[in-house]
Amino acid sequence: MPDLPMTLPSEGLPAHVTIYEVGARDGLQNEKAIVPVEVKAEFLNRLADAGLTTLEATSFVHPKWVPQLADAAELLAMLERRPGVDYPVLVPNERGLDRAVEAGVDHIAVFASATETFAEKNLNRTLDSQFAMFEPTVKRALAEGLRVRAYVSMAFGDPWEGAVDPAQVAAVGRRLVEMGCRQLSLGDTIGTGTPGHAEAVIDACVAGGVPIDQIAVHFHDTYGQALANTLAALRRGVTTVDASTGGLGGCPYAKSATGNLATEDLVWMLDGLGVSHGARLADLVETSVWMADKLGRPSPSRVVKALAGAD
Repeated sequence: MPDLPMTLPSEGLPAHVTIYEVGARDGLQNEKAIVPVEVKAEFLNRLADAGLTTLEATSFVHPKWVPQLADAAELLAMLERRPGVDYPVLVPNERGLDRAVEAGVDHIAVFASATETFAEKNLNRTLDSQFAMFEPTVKRALAEGLRVRAYVSMAFGDPWEGAVDPAQVAAVGRRLVEMGCRQLSLGDTIGTGTPGHAEAVIDACVAGGVPIDQIAVHFHDTYGQALANTLAALRRGVTTVDASTGGLGGCPYAKSATGNLATEDLVWMLDGLGVSHGARLADLVETSVWMADKLGRPSPSRVVKALAGAD
């Protein structure tokens, strides 16, 4: 089994892709068991050692709602922050922002919905009124000199509403960018998107006024489409891709969801296409095997299974 794929570049792709690693936050927040803070810190340090430069570290959501990340402040205090490595965190509101600023964070993310039902169920807001919740947080963060990213959840499909109109996603995205969010991550939360759908959502956002260089993609692999959708997004000009080492994570709203796009699977594809990214595949695989041992189950990543000889 080769350790690296043959490199054969393909036209129409960016020269470099930024991998926005979400394993420590989006991945571990879906674990049933509480992962010790020392393990989380070592996980982030290993990811930095592997060459990843954007590591979403944790979330300052109220511990009642996400007990798996209740140790956010403790984690950031013990974390060995590396020069040149960005450690964004998710914040839901101004109180979360207060805690993030106290922890010395300089990059945050807010979490929006592309659909009415998910906004009501997850944010206790209507699709329109959710922006009133984000605005003071974003405004204050910008005043503090922080960078702000926005996630748009259910951007491709909603378990209650079904397929989502790309124009509706674009309208939500435009409001977030106009609010001051520097980057917009389009989330296929239940993993139902396909490549043509990915192209349509990205095209609608660009037509609606969101610059392509501010768009990122966040695909779940529920139906095995994450890599195909990512390639379609890259051909549209997207250069930031969310991924989770070892494929950590899941979706409580989709049955049999297999979690986020695995960083190793993404890296294998990018290496084969000759697209630079800065990560070292062997180190990522080693880290995933280590974390899988801590979690007591094998990694779902196809590349990890192939290179580590997993069952």
